[in-house]
Amino acid sequence: MIPPQTLLVFFVQAAALLLLALLLGRLAVRLGVAAVVGELCAGVILGPSVFGQIAPRAEQWLFPSPSSHMLDAVAQLGVLLLIGLTGAHLDLRLIRRQGATAVRVSAFGLVIPLALGIGVGLLLPPEFRGTGEPAVFALFLGVAMCVSAIPVIAKTLMDMNLLHRNVGQLTLTAGLIDDAFGWVLLSVVTAMATAGAGAGTVVLSITSLLGVIVFSVVIGRPATRLTLRATEDPGVIAGQVVILVLAAAAGTQALGLEPVFGAFVAGLLVSTAVREPVRLAPLRTLTLGVLAPLYFATTGLRVDLTTLTRPDVLALGLLLLALAIIGKFLGAFLGAWTSRLSRWEALALGAGMNARGVVQMIVATVGLRLEVITTEVFTIIMVVAVITSLLAPPLLRLAMARIEATAEEEARLLTYGPRPGGAREDAR
Repeated sequence: MIPPQTLLVFFVQAAALLLLALLLGRLAVRLGVAAVVGELCAGVILGPSVFGQIAPRAEQWLFPSPSSHMLDAVAQLGVLLLIGLTGAHLDLRLIRRQGATAVRVSAFGLVIPLALGIGVGLLLPPEFRGTGEPAVFALFLGVAMCVSAIPVIAKTLMDMNLLHRNVGQLTLTAGLIDDAFGWVLLSVVTAMATAGAGAGTVVLSITSLLGVIVFSVVIGRPATRLTLRATEDPGVIAGQVVILVLAAAAGTQALGLEPVFGAFVAGLLVSTAVREPVRLAPLRTLTLGVLAPLYFATTGLRVDLTTLTRPDVLALGLLLLALAIIGKFLGAFLGAWTSRLSRWEALALGAGMNARGVVQMIVATVGLRLEVITTEVFTIIMVVAVITSLLAPPLLRLAMARIEATAEEEARLLTYGPRPGGAREDAR
């Protein structure tokens, strides 16, 4: 039985966070920024950074320490469904069409920031590390540095009417590959954090990952198609997708992997079974309208911007921001150079791939939950995610203005046209 006072606090928490998240999310969209930025700021305002400084007693009553398990549970449900929907909207055929060029761009864009992050993580003093092994902290920081955010990339390309351009499609495809490998790497690091950093743990984690993939292809894919194509009712389909996402998350959690990896795999299975995105509309509305904003606002509660007033934390933040940007741009340049693309096409790829957005935020939340990183590093990663997402559109616009459209691209635009309402869609 949940105590009445606990229920009261939870209801006030959820209502306050969701109200401010929706208001600031709408404001962010009007300003041409991803809604997730406003939703995250809602938690920052109600957390220790602002509300805690103005009215510490009220903030402590509303968000007592340790945090409410009920609020955390709802937020975790939101992120699992958000990742599941992200996977469900990936176009695997696009990856196959782009071929080797996208693989090269993605590989360089992953390896270089990963190496930079690991290098910095190994050199940082102990006070910036969590409670785990130094090697796990370094690997986690590398993963946080190398990911991209396909929802932010897709939203940016839609807003700028660049999806029909070759560079736009290449950026989107490389981002899809980055997303997939990002969840795989996060699962490996999670297993190392929970079971130890030995070679046996890594081998077991990779074996488990391969087992999940094989099971998904051999059994999960036909079972998902059979289940989801048995009905046309969008409400029933939404329920089935939720069950699939939660079951997959529970399965990877039981294997010692990160549950968001299971949710992502479940989403990929859904993408092969549901060809018409409108059939996922009820679940998309609930997730993007309620659960995802609540998750990001809850995440913002853990951001303590007052730590950036410390010179050492601010210096580390500027260093990680610079390495994050340089790593992606260098990776995109090498990928473009090996594929014989122009320097402006390389700049456009680097600008698009630099947007970290929601994916880096989720990675940071996982690291804080596992106590792999400290609050200071968590805050830095969140700030890097926001800044890189804000820098992507102007840099992309600068580069694309110098790339002449080909006849093939013009024909593609005439065939498909700009996506209607793209500029009004939220991007997580």
